[in-house]
Amino acid sequence: MGRFAFDQALTDPMNHQIEDDLTLFSLYMRVCSVPSLEPEPAGDPDLIGKTVGLLNGASWVSLFATYFGRRILPGAKLIAVGNDAVQLHSMQAHRDGRPCPPQANIDRFIRYAEDLVQLHGADALLLTCSTMNRAAGAVREALRKYAVSVVQIDEAMMEAAAAPGGRILLVATHAPTVRNSRELLEETAAKLGTRVSIAEAVVEPAFHSLGLGDIAGHNETIAQAIREAAAREPFDRVVLAQISMSLFKLTYPEPERVFGVPVLTSGEEGFRRIRRLLAT
Repeated sequence: MGRFAFDQALTDPMNHQIEDDLTLFSLYMRVCSVPSLEPEPAGDPDLIGKTVGLLNGASWVSLFATYFGRRILPGAKLIAVGNDAVQLHSMQAHRDGRPCPPQANIDRFIRYAEDLVQLHGADALLLTCSTMNRAAGAVREALRKYAVSVVQIDEAMMEAAAAPGGRILLVATHAPTVRNSRELLEETAAKLGTRVSIAEAVVEPAFHSLGLGDIAGHNETIAQAIREAAAREPFDRVVLAQISMSLFKLTYPEPERVFGVPVLTSGEEGFRRIRRLLAT
């Protein structure tokens, strides 16, 4: 493929514009790097030499998981696994009214987790997909024989949201995630013995903006959903249901000052739980 054809392939679909190819790949590799058998050269002494497996619901999520992993787990080796077909299969199941996630996806998650542990090993495994939160129990059971800790990325966020009780706004940009996130929040409140009421806001246009690379638009769509929900009825906390939504904090690093309530993200809370786990 010639340079002109390559440029067209990059810029024509949905009018995507890539102005500097070198910058694109340089920034991506700065975050994700290449695999190495050696420990990370710098970072938190409690984390250097530790390995965290990132079990993603799609390959594109690897950048998000690695980004938050590098920020919150400096020094830990990160190994990412992901398959876009898993997300597409969940999306089709949701559209068809079938159970979501499908059992086939749960089976794949178990296999991917075992592959990761058998091929290299890990001190902990983080399931980063909210739609796949129902797979956490099955993955934990499968990895019990390897003595690997398994964390589902939403669990710490849901505990922080549910522990004080009160009214919670659950925001999602991807419809297949909503039911599983709500169920996990309700289960967490029941486990903690607190009472919560949950309002939902599904803002799929934000997911579309994300796919176009319009992160600012993605974040503003979420912000508008929060404002509109607050105008209808006050709430005590906001939960952003997917790791991709954690980018909201890039635009609103102090959301409580702007919206008057805490905004919880799995990209922060989930990786902080892994850090506490590895540091003990």
